[in-house]
Amino acid sequence: MINEIVVKSVLNKHKKRDNWFLENYTLNPYSGCSFKCIYCYIQGSKYGGDNSNNLSIKVNAPEILVKQLKRRALKREYGIIVVGSSTDPYLDIEEKLCLTRELLQIIYRFKFPVHVITKSNLILRDLDILMKINSNANLPVDLKTKLNRGVIVSFSFSTIDEMLAKIFEPDAPSPMERLETILKLKEEGFLVGVNLMPVLPFLSDSEENLDKMIKLMKYYEVDFVLMGGLTLFGDKSTDCKVRYFEILEKYFPEILEKTKNLFQNSFAPPRHYQMALSKRFERVCKKYCIKSSII
Repeated sequence: MINEIVVKSVLNKHKKRDNWFLENYTLNPYSGCSFKCIYCYIQGSKYGGDNSNNLSIKVNAPEILVKQLKRRALKREYGIIVVGSSTDPYLDIEEKLCLTRELLQIIYRFKFPVHVITKSNLILRDLDILMKINSNANLPVDLKTKLNRGVIVSFSFSTIDEMLAKIFEPDAPSPMERLETILKLKEEGFLVGVNLMPVLPFLSDSEENLDKMIKLMKYYEVDFVLMGGLTLFGDKSTDCKVRYFEILEKYFPEILEKTKNLFQNSFAPPRHYQMALSKRFERVCKKYCIKSSII
């Protein structure tokens, strides 16, 4: 189901810059998603709202963004805008609507830098605008020498296994499509990285699996790899925690109970698991001489 919604605000400002993605602002042209990733934290978390299971188009986003960026630009409050923090900005419907493209044009007009997070090769359609932003954006003073460009692009992966991806990300572009898009963006000179988010417990989180993924990312010459663990929320039939366990029961019953034991009554695995995962990730990044941060 696709809804049209009118919003009062489309640009969200953080109190301070995010350490991972370097953004001061977030912008989502859509809410809900058509990629139907089983693990998506929006389903069941406080970020999803009441319409997280439906795809909604923010029909007045362009006019609202003009007003909000104009105010920020007049105050010289330049900062990186993450486009796609909670919903992919390049859903299938974007090919027809061009809403993300229109918002990028507005961002270019006001000379703000962007970090686009996606799973889709549709981003290649907007190379012309992204190139302009890359050359003309006003970066915060402390990032000018560290980045020296106005665009960051990162692609999200939970796995590079095509079978696993089809199960957990049924309507998203395949891992290989994402890798090929990364290569094209790199050829155009963009700063491009990978978000291994979320890695899946007992499926893609082992040192062997991390090694395979990061080795492949190195081959595709990504500039950085970020990593995050799985979070699961909610107790309704459409919430990610319920859906994820149902998928495990159907396809991977041998790891269902130990996954439940890992999460117990929490939305995230315990600290000792997260620390061990982080250490494995850092070891593999060091092995392949690949950055585990953007800067």
